Amino acid sequence: MKIAVITYDNKGAYASNEVNEDVLVDKLLGELALDFSFEIWSDPNVNWKDYSLLLIKSPWDYFDRYAEFRTWCQKIQELDIPTLNAMDTVLWNSDKWYLKDIQDKGFPIVPTHFLKKKETFNLEEYFKIFNSDTLVIKPTVSGGAKKTLKLKQSNRKEYEEEIKAWLEEEDFMIQPFMDEVAKTGEYSYIFFNSRFSHAVLKSPKKGEFRVQHFFGGEIHSIAPTERELGYMQQIVDAFAQGTLYARVDGVWKEEVFYLMELELIEPYLFLFTSEKAQENYKKAIADKIKKLH
Repeated sequence: MKIAVITYDNKGAYASNEVNEDVLVDKLLGELALDFSFEIWSDPNVNWKDYSLLLIKSPWDYFDRYAEFRTWCQKIQELDIPTLNAMDTVLWNSDKWYLKDIQDKGFPIVPTHFLKKKETFNLEEYFKIFNSDTLVIKPTVSGGAKKTLKLKQSNRKEYEEEIKAWLEEEDFMIQPFMDEVAKTGEYSYIFFNSRFSHAVLKSPKKGEFRVQHFFGGEIHSIAPTERELGYMQQIVDAFAQGTLYARVDGVWKEEVFYLMELELIEPYLFLFTSEKAQENYKKAIADKIKKLH
């Protein structure tokens, strides 16, 4: 079995301040004595027929080249090459409209209004709808906090034209700002082969609302309670069955977990946080490959 580990072109954009996870993956796959190569998903010179499995790890620019990415996904499907995670899952998860599917199944998400491309909007009404003086606006196809704005009611007019221009190009989502992100941080629960592996709390630096490490956020390993894990398992069982990896992101508010994202495409897996995390990932890959043989 020859494996392509899928990565991306621009190694500077969206890079982590932490450990380069591709380096860790290289080490772990080497320990499994697998035949593998790292391949850039958008490289036209790759002959994908050379591979019998694609491990989708870090196509971190997919949202910058979304039409191209979807075309590539469909090409891989047509070639009938197995992927981890499965390509149907990747395509579903690539646009945050999927959050509505999760909400419709009864799992709370951060309150969200979805705006379709070219839709007219009135920012003022969303401050009233969400009963909040601060909103967060971002594209439904995005990552790395791209085109993400935090607006106060007092300065909304400064951004209306910019948002209108953005909305000419793509769908957006509007949410109330969750104070818990700034006060405590955003939780990430990582699962391999639908089983819990490890968890972290991502805290923004002072004065920042984006928790990503390239915006100065800090990462802390945490030990979730049985109640927390039971709830996360329900989400994974409902929407991430059969996945090699799943990362459940959200905030806790008054004993309720509000899902922000269920990452099934290219999440940073925080493998550097412990040997256990790396061993769990390595074992999950080995188990998947064993089933494919």
